[in-house]
Amino acid sequence: MFKKSLAPLALALAFFTTPALAQDAALVTSKSLSPDTAHALVKQTLEACRSEGFQVAVVVIDRGGNLQALIRDQFAGPFTPKVAELKAATALNFSTNTQTLMEQTQPGSPASGLRHVPGVLVVGGGVLIQAGGTLIGAIGVSGAPGGDADEACALKGLESIQDDLDFL
Repeated sequence: MFKKSLAPLALALAFFTTPALAQDAALVTSKSLSPDTAHALVKQTLEACRSEGFQVAVVVIDRGGNLQALIRDQFAGPFTPKVAELKAATALNFSTNTQTLMEQTQPGSPASGLRHVPGVLVVGGGVLIQAGGTLIGAIGVSGAPGGDADEACALKGLESIQDDLDFL
């Protein structure tokens, strides 16, 4: 008797939970920095550049390429926010820091054509943001005297929030 009363319950549960499982398989979730964390990242990166005497712009974008945070130091050039955003977007779109991408796309290399794709800026200063091994966005820095210096500032900024990212 006990087995007979459980059969309809099991059937009902299977019927009503199957669509939920099917819906979950059709959806994708992703993580992104909170606005507070994105703001802290641009601020810490700006401070890292200031400590070296550089006036820069810093941009953070999410996994979808959407702007999350932007800061431009008072004497950074007017073009630096756009350049920083292009660096971040390039790093994100190729899943590679732009300093590395710059080395991989030198003239004469098989990948050199990437340098001519509209909207791609292959100059150091675009760095991936990862949390627990998952790509969640990118940071771009522009205004230091060279892409390697821009990237160094970005890496220092990321280091300041890395403990928070490792637990996501």
